[in-house]
Amino acid sequence: MCGRFALTATPDQTAAFLGLAELEEFPARYNIAPTQPVLMALAGPQREPGSNLPDRQAMLVRWGLIPAWVKDTREFPLLINARSEGALEKASFKTAMRHRRALVPASGFYEWRQSGGAKGQPYWIRPKQGRLIAFAGLIETYAEPGGSEMDTGAILTTRANAGIAHIHDRMPVVIEERDFSRWLDCRTQEPRDVLDLLKPAEPDFFEAVPVSDLVNKVANTGPEIQERGVVGPQPEKVRRQKPGANEDQMTLF
Repeated sequence: MCGRFALTATPDQTAAFLGLAELEEFPARYNIAPTQPVLMALAGPQREPGSNLPDRQAMLVRWGLIPAWVKDTREFPLLINARSEGALEKASFKTAMRHRRALVPASGFYEWRQSGGAKGQPYWIRPKQGRLIAFAGLIETYAEPGGSEMDTGAILTTRANAGIAHIHDRMPVVIEERDFSRWLDCRTQEPRDVLDLLKPAEPDFFEAVPVSDLVNKVANTGPEIQERGVVGPQPEKVRRQKPGANEDQMTLF
């Protein structure tokens, strides 16, 4: 799965990478967690011939997708990830797969090597080339009973590649730059036409750096959480500071 990630590039770097006209200033984020605002990019309105307007637009969405048909969000689980193998058929994701596919810019993500029934050693998993990457994302706009709307999103996952399978059996889907337009094109590209993009990254694409359990606490948001740590699970400490979607999280709402 993907339960934490980071985006530490500058707004200009991120905008250039995603093909956006510009982005508002934002700070480096080293520990992005569920329910927090997440930057995503999707295809913009169809342009008139000769228009200079950008054909992609940026959105801030709450990380945790809520399908439009949900009646009571208190009784609905937090969908931070969508399994790519079934997203086309699953009721929670099939509408977004057809109409609102997105890119989630990231510098890397965190994963925990399980130790027994608990999460143990955390790893900072980053591209070996040190460049920005984009996860495959989905966006759904949820209309609350009171009439207000909120944009929500999830990150698509796939089976882990050989490089990180020893840490976890799932990983986020990475969309290559050459495939950005095809993934975002919901006008001419049916979901079945882009299923080939929902695959694991090459085995040598990422490197996994063991880090300390500082990342377990959402309140820790500085670059020190990415510093190399000691390899090896610490069961007692993990039980007291188990990472999860509901621990000390900021919220957009």
